Amino acid sequence: MSLGYRSVEELEGAIVSCRACSRLVEYRENVKPRASYASQAYWRKPVPGFGDLKGKLLVLGLAPALHGGERTGRIFTGDASSRFLVAALHSAGFANQPVSESRDDGLVYKGCYITAAVKCVPPGDKPTRDEFDNCSRFLDVELSLLTNLEGVLALGSLAFKAYVSHLARGGADVKGMVFGHGLSYRVEGGPVVYAGYHPSPRNTNTGKLSMPMLVGLLRKIRRDLRI
Repeated sequence: MSLGYRSVEELEGAIVSCRACSRLVEYRENVKPRASYASQAYWRKPVPGFGDLKGKLLVLGLAPALHGGERTGRIFTGDASSRFLVAALHSAGFANQPVSESRDDGLVYKGCYITAAVKCVPPGDKPTRDEFDNCSRFLDVELSLLTNLEGVLALGSLAFKAYVSHLARGGADVKGMVFGHGLSYRVEGGPVVYAGYHPSPRNTNTGKLSMPMLVGLLRKIRRDLRI
């Protein structure tokens, strides 16, 4: 499925210019910057994916963070979740550095591409069903253009659900696929699906997700996919 997009670059242009969800457009364009970022110009647009277009692994989040990706214009950049995730990716050999603070910080992913199921920040981090549906066309095309994918790591239950919905749209048998950190599923004709807790402060500060847990999962994926 290409829907007329011949490259990831063309798709990114369509994502960044999208205004399909009025609630999300209003929210992102009227976000009040934190005092510590008052001098910065927020991105205020949908946030496309970023990473190695030839990578074997896709890391799928839910949506950009209000003062992270939606501020900087790059997914998983500039907030606590980003710092935790990228430090883990670096430890597992997927990133050239443990830092993800801005679009010009020199971060390069090796063997993986990162995106979100919903491209705009939703109020309360809770997209509506219609918003998931509107963005699903972008996710479907994005996945079709990443032709070397052999694995997908969904971070959090909602991202996992979004990817399972993508599989179902393509006719895959998704019965029995439930979310749980470290669980994995082999889908006929598609990438291996891995589930992991989201690296949000809610999980990392409470010990639900530790750095060894996430690094261990990423290293297992690296071995499985022979990256």
